[in-house]
Amino acid sequence: MPQIAQIADTYSSQIFWLLLTFGLVFFVIGLGMVPKVQGTADARDAKISGDLDAAKAAFARADEAEADYRVRDAGNRAAAQATLAKAKSDAAKATEVKLAAADAVVADKIAAAEARIKGASEAAMAEIETVAADAARDMVARISGVEASDDAARNAVKAALAHG
Repeated sequence: MPQIAQIADTYSSQIFWLLLTFGLVFFVIGLGMVPKVQGTADARDAKISGDLDAAKAAFARADEAEADYRVRDAGNRAAAQATLAKAKSDAAKATEVKLAAADAVVADKIAAAEARIKGASEAAMAEIETVAADAARDMVARISGVEASDDAARNAVKAALAHG
């Protein structure tokens, strides 16, 4: 085979070109491209690490803001409940005052009405006594023929009404 016979003649030349090619590839890729790729990977890792640190810091700030919000919310709720309780108390007091005033007005009206009723009752009773006294005088005059005095008839009617 002729190829095998040529190996000895071309062996040293092939090794030279092989070493030259590998050396060139090593310097171009190993010293030129790999540091750039490694720098890009390092920059990406640093950016990811920075972003994670920023996210952790933002999360911590959000937790603090939420805790502050909860404290303020609790304070606002307590203040609102106190305001509501005060408003209810004030409304109850105002209602009690208005109710007392209305009760006083109603009591005055009831007292006035009772006084009018009592006056009307007394007037009606006096009228009844007068009518009864006149009727008694007329009956005495018709039955016995004697004229009874107005005072005697009134006293007899009063005595009859007092017993009745």
